[in-house]
Amino acid sequence: MSALSMFLWVALPYIAMAVFVVGHIWRYRHDKFGWTTRSSQTYENKLLRWGSPMFHLGILAVLVGHVVGLLIPREWLYAIGIDEHMYHLGATVLGSAAALVTLVGLAVLIFRRRTVGPVFLATTRMDKLMYVLLAATLVFGTTATFMYQVAGPGYNYRATISPWVRSILIFQPQPDLMTGAPLMFQIHAISATLLFILWPFTRLVHVFSAPVQYLFRPYIVYRSRDEHRSGTRATRRGWDPVAAPDPERLRRP
Repeated sequence: MSALSMFLWVALPYIAMAVFVVGHIWRYRHDKFGWTTRSSQTYENKLLRWGSPMFHLGILAVLVGHVVGLLIPREWLYAIGIDEHMYHLGATVLGSAAALVTLVGLAVLIFRRRTVGPVFLATTRMDKLMYVLLAATLVFGTTATFMYQVAGPGYNYRATISPWVRSILIFQPQPDLMTGAPLMFQIHAISATLLFILWPFTRLVHVFSAPVQYLFRPYIVYRSRDEHRSGTRATRRGWDPVAAPDPERLRRP
């Protein structure tokens, strides 16, 4: 095993994991006011209305597909009746559709950020680097899927890449599983790892601030102003008309 392979498939993933965890903790403790999406909706809304839902819904589907494909052993899927053909068909069709929607949405957002003056002025250097890495990761992954799963003979990444990811997570790395993977899959994995290193220092931190608690909070009770409510004070309108000035009073010295 070469030193480069050990760095790429063992050291770099653990560096990414450490930076990802420690970076988020540091960012939350020392930059709470910067923990935001830096929304630019007030500058332009038409393109954002199309690009943002497409990107967010598409990337959510892509992440779900990666969780199923990389973290769940294929034997578990076999146990619930999802065989290799069914999985391959679903991953190829649904995954390609999700990737296409995500890329189109991201293209709209990048076009908007580059062509709308106020939005471009609000774009930081870290935003630009994040967009480059994010777009590269999506393009490399989509290209690998098309080359091997759609137009090519197919590649069983669940026998190599998926076990490698799980071996990293349980701290029993098996770098030899990645050395024989196709180059495009390797580039996709490296770009994704670099994106995780950059993640805590970009606007991507807002992923961990999704208002999930809103689904479980108590209802807010609104009460109307009841004219028949008890009390001595009469119910009035929220505003009172202003009376016209008295002409006689205005002529007095």
